[in-house]
Amino acid sequence: MVKKVLWLGLAAVGIFALSGCATMSKNDALSNQGLRNKISALEAQLSEKDNQINSLKESMAKSEQEANLGAQNAGKVKQRVDVKQIQTALKNAGYFQGTVDGKMGKKTRKAVRGFQRANNLPVDGKVGKNTWEVLKGYLEKKVK
Repeated sequence: MVKKVLWLGLAAVGIFALSGCATMSKNDALSNQGLRNKISALEAQLSEKDNQINSLKESMAKSEQEANLGAQNAGKVKQRVDVKQIQTALKNAGYFQGTVDGKMGKKTRKAVRGFQRANNLPVDGKVGKNTWEVLKGYLEKKVK
């Protein structure tokens, strides 16, 4: 009888232990699934942040390019050439006989047209970009 009780006790402990393990493994599985779900959510957030970072980097690069382009174009802003410089260059080139007074009068325009004609430039009496490119070489040197 003692043996039967012992066996029954042992069997009860075994059954109890096995049923407890089943419950524990079910809880572990649920816990693991919950952790996997959290990991997936965090990975999605990380991917979204990476996309935002890349977008910001592209935006910064584009802004830098626009700033560089703006700086380059700032140097190309049209500048008016000083009439005294025009008269000095024309005088040095031998086309202007008047006084360097800084006024774009008839004598200066006539000298510009003569210079343009002699240098195969469009003859309009105005010192535009092309005319000035040729004329500015005479600011320092005099023709004999």
